[in-house]
Amino acid sequence: MNHLAGIHAVEEALVAGRPLDRILVARGQGGSRIQKIVDLARSRGVPVRFEERSQLDRAAGTERHQGIIAFAASSAAVKLEDLLADAGASQLLVLLDGVEDPHNLGAIVRTALAAGAAAIVIPERRAAGLTDTVARVSAGALAHLPVARVKNLARAVEQLKEVNFWVIGLDEHAEKRYTEVDYKGRIAIVMGNEGAGLHELVRKRCDFLVSIPMSGPVGSLNVSVAAGVVLFEAVRQRKNVAQ
Repeated sequence: MNHLAGIHAVEEALVAGRPLDRILVARGQGGSRIQKIVDLARSRGVPVRFEERSQLDRAAGTERHQGIIAFAASSAAVKLEDLLADAGASQLLVLLDGVEDPHNLGAIVRTALAAGAAAIVIPERRAAGLTDTVARVSAGALAHLPVARVKNLARAVEQLKEVNFWVIGLDEHAEKRYTEVDYKGRIAIVMGNEGAGLHELVRKRCDFLVSIPMSGPVGSLNVSVAAGVVLFEAVRQRKNVAQ
């Protein structure tokens, strides 16, 4: 991923409005210019992480980074609050609870756009960012589908429920099949991490948990494939209502 190292380079990128995936700041690094960058980044929804200087050295490939590195993004993230302000009566959202593989994220972005989703919501930490790989795998879809980044996905689920979204989580252990719930109206579909699935705090906040029935020794599908299965069940149901 392209990165910018140094106070001036990072500050200029923020001032110019360049899409940034995240900013790393060395622990203990202070000063008014660093604080200005941190404040500006947060105001624009760019995640800021404080890491050991050795991690910045590895990320930059040099020790000459002045304690700050920014990673470029292929698309700027939006704010969840802005999505909710414009939410229609039958909006479909896709929430990803820690999907870490950028190839999976890119594939889900493409599928979500094809299924008519209004946006994708991802957490700031422990998840793939909006990188060039994601943009490439999405085959251009990332340029057309808004992606919101939130600090806490469980809290985001609560915010959705407060404005009358029904939240459906995909869980391989759920007794209810994915075809047995109603996907019409304001719906948010939550997909979990490639290995661990949904985090417990997110799982508890879902209105419904559903599974995709499997045959043979395979216990679950790749998350991007599972997303396609569930999203196009939503398409089927919502299309029938529209006809």
